[in-house]
Amino acid sequence: MGKSTHFTGQPVYSQVLNLLDKAKIRKISSQTSGSEAYVKRLDGYTHLVVMLFGVLKHFDSLRELEVGMKAEVNKLQHLGIDYVMRRSTLAEANIRRPQEFFARVYADLLERYGAFLADSRPKREEKEWEKMLYMMDSTTITLFDNLLKGVGRNPKTGKKKGGMKVHTVMKYHVGVPMVVQLTSAAKHDHYLLKEVHLPQNSTLAIDRAYIDYAQFQRLTEEGVCYVTKMKKNLVYSELKSCIHVTADGLVSHKDSRIVFEKGDLRHESRRVELWHEDKRKAVVLLTNNFDLPVEDIEEIYKRRWAIETLYKQLKQNFPLHFFYGDSVNAIQIQTWVVLIANLLCTIISRKIKRHVSFSQIVTMIRLTLMYYTDFVSFMEHPESDEMKILAEKVN
Repeated sequence: MGKSTHFTGQPVYSQVLNLLDKAKIRKISSQTSGSEAYVKRLDGYTHLVVMLFGVLKHFDSLRELEVGMKAEVNKLQHLGIDYVMRRSTLAEANIRRPQEFFARVYADLLERYGAFLADSRPKREEKEWEKMLYMMDSTTITLFDNLLKGVGRNPKTGKKKGGMKVHTVMKYHVGVPMVVQLTSAAKHDHYLLKEVHLPQNSTLAIDRAYIDYAQFQRLTEEGVCYVTKMKKNLVYSELKSCIHVTADGLVSHKDSRIVFEKGDLRHESRRVELWHEDKRKAVVLLTNNFDLPVEDIEEIYKRRWAIETLYKQLKQNFPLHFFYGDSVNAIQIQTWVVLIANLLCTIISRKIKRHVSFSQIVTMIRLTLMYYTDFVSFMEHPESDEMKILAEKVN
């Protein structure tokens, strides 16, 4: 048998790295304060390439990462690397190089591929609000030590573990985090709501942890629609309401206009209480959009689960159980590299012209990372080599 039908002169990892702009990344590194300070060989781009290698291969330690690169030493020239750095060098770089460099690389990749990710989604009939739909949420990563302040009380036995909270804003059509902030786990969720300003006529789906009358009023003034679930203990005044009944005489929902008042602040909102036959309790949603049908308000809140699916995807395919350093900066660097890896894998998955699950793509990239295989071609026609072998046997 001759060469594979998917043979190419570059390993899969080179094909992944081709999505990066090497010159732009080096420029970002030189413009980031402290990124290239005291650097002899391990510049920002090389640091990113090595860290991505460890994350994509699911290595749990710097020792594994060093040995893994030594095993592929004859192929490193394809990655633009001419030596294997020691784990001590990488550990020092994870302490010295600011995590802001990796954050800026992620932002640059998002700017470069955001339009492609939005356009490459399956085409279907969509409603107007879907085009500008955003979700905001956060997830917590448990740490091995109380480096970043964790949540909850101190345990009676043992040492309290710290935690890092990843605050994100995701655009529904893009499917990856658009805004990311890394804080201690003790930081309240609605911290990001104060920081983010969305385009006019956007729609923001959030959970009830983000309820803040002042920020809701700001969103209203900026022309941004929000949809959230209402807390039970909120104090409000009802201005008017209407109860809707089905043809069978069952109450389907109650649509109310309410007002929140706190000091000098006054915010009018729409309260939608929904009843379903298969559920024993009502769901109460809150929004500042008084024109959308109730069905759309409910659908917008359901779409919020897309960001929960994203967190599940990240934690299943790029688990952050082990870190390549015990400093806050090293932990944040690894988190940014995970987000970059997820973004690159998402771009590759959108280029494949057949349905393949994201977890399968990540697994196959990990297994074939240094194989000389055209990855997209292989994932589109994985059976072609087998068919070629069978044809040769018949002949």
